[in-house]
Amino acid sequence: MVVAKQSPYEEFRLRRVEENKKRMEALNLPNLCRTLRLTSVKTSPMKKSNLAREKQLVVVRRSSRISNASSSSPVYKEASILIVVVQRVHLPRRVSKGRDLSNRVYVSEEKREEAFSKAEKLQADLRNRFPSFVKSMLQSHVSGGFWLGLPVHFCRSELQKQDGVITLIDEEGEEFETVYLAKRTGLSGGWLGFAVSHNLVYGDALVFELVRPTVFKVYITRVKSSGENPKM
Repeated sequence: MVVAKQSPYEEFRLRRVEENKKRMEALNLPNLCRTLRLTSVKTSPMKKSNLAREKQLVVVRRSSRISNASSSSPVYKEASILIVVVQRVHLPRRVSKGRDLSNRVYVSEEKREEAFSKAEKLQADLRNRFPSFVKSMLQSHVSGGFWLGLPVHFCRSELQKQDGVITLIDEEGEEFETVYLAKRTGLSGGWLGFAVSHNLVYGDALVFELVRPTVFKVYITRVKSSGENPKM
């Protein structure tokens, strides 16, 4: 009897099948399958008929190109788990500094109006040489905030349309540069220095005369204290 000689591919396939069977036996898979069948819960007749079907191992055929590429058994590597420890960063809480209200001066509305009237008279004495306006000082102008808002109509008609530097010249001729914010129509940086240097208080009235496009001549009318100076 002549036995047909098997092709190299067939020999390789049978050898792989044997290797797979040995791996399954080494992992005790046949015994596990039998144990699962014995301990499985009762199912419906239809499921029993399905479970009664014998499961067969199907060997996936590989192309000759892949099979000839490597005849050695595959190598399985265990996947390593990378544990990343994230350390929470605690940022220091920002502590806001409260405004110093100890140096605030409080006067009556009558005293404020009196100082404002004197400033208007001073403005009239300027005889409209240049565009001008009168500004009565509030607490935010002279303590804590140090922000001076200017009349909107004056800013739109007389001042530049973009942010820039505006110089304030007092009655002694000393100059102070301030930052003008066009959209907010007011003076920011530099106004603090002017207010502190001239000891401005709540109720003082100032005349701002625009002697040049970015220069104000400033005249100060002091408010008379009414003896009111409560602490907050």
